[in-house]
Amino acid sequence: MKIYEIREMSTDEIKKRILEEQKNIVDLRFQHELKNLTNTSKLRLVKKDIAKMKSVLKERELQEAANSKEKK
Repeated sequence: MKIYEIREMSTDEIKKRILEEQKNIVDLRFQHELKNLTNTSKLRLVKKDIAKMKSVLKERELQEAANSKEKK
């Protein structure tokens, strides 16, 4: 997933997607342990996607905090 795609999503959508991806990573880890996962790079990609989504959420949080300080 590209960063611009994540930035287009709403905050609620991102939070929902993070939960889905975290469940997905648990399944991928389980498959990897059972030697059923053929493409192990999926684990890395899912982790990176989660990190990107969390980064965008943190950016929005900081931006809102900065905006609230300016209004005061």
